[in-house]
Amino acid sequence: MTDKLIPSDPSRVMVIRDVIPNVITTLSTPFLRFGKIKIGGRGTLVRLQSGSLAVFSPTALTPEVKEKVSSLGGRVKYIVAPDLEHHIFLGPWAQFYPGAKVIGMEGLREKRAKQENEDIPFAVTFTSKDKDSVKIDTEFDAEFDYEYVPAHANKELVFNHKPSKTLIEADLIFNMPATEQMSRTSESATTGILTKIWTYLTNTNGTALAQKRLIWYGISAGDRTGYAKSMAKINGWDFDRIIPCHGDVIETGGKGIFQKVMQWHLKLAEKH
Repeated sequence: MTDKLIPSDPSRVMVIRDVIPNVITTLSTPFLRFGKIKIGGRGTLVRLQSGSLAVFSPTALTPEVKEKVSSLGGRVKYIVAPDLEHHIFLGPWAQFYPGAKVIGMEGLREKRAKQENEDIPFAVTFTSKDKDSVKIDTEFDAEFDYEYVPAHANKELVFNHKPSKTLIEADLIFNMPATEQMSRTSESATTGILTKIWTYLTNTNGTALAQKRLIWYGISAGDRTGYAKSMAKINGWDFDRIIPCHGDVIETGGKGIFQKVMQWHLKLAEKH
């Protein structure tokens, strides 16, 4: 099924872009959910002040990506799977950069084993039981806020790169359509009835009512109170940019968009 989801020629269609030169680089690619819906995919490279690199939601490790990593110093120290869905390329990255710490959440190792993915060691695993006490290390923690959201259907890990005020997330907020991610293909990011429906549900325009309802009645329905508590914590962070895995990067005004999309959960958190 993977060949129906991701491009067979990632080098040709990937957009490698410096969001902040020598600090943040995005790796944007086409991605078809269920083989039909154009939601796009995105990995993010962050160069820490120490020179170490962190990669979030790793995408295909193409020659061009390896070259970009080398231009940033080549010291990949952290490889992060931000939820149970964004792990397809963990194996190639962990094998090519064997000194890196792989970071994930409960259930991911078991899911990968069931899918017969590469068996890779996880240096840090977040669980519901100890979500507030797990730390990555001093170097990473100096530059990032992070919150594990087990109440999310996909069990999200959300990060804030404090020096650049950049929220990095997987499926917490979508910003459809996937314009940049489809830009090097011959297809429009908005064609197809299923893509149109998904874009309607997951854009951030206007009141973002459809996405608010999707999260409230679907994604967080299993534990709205727990979800709301996590959203309140994230709302306390200082960020302006949002880099989602699906849809375009929100270059500025991200905090307001977060508050708009999560409005109902933030109000719920105030009551508890």
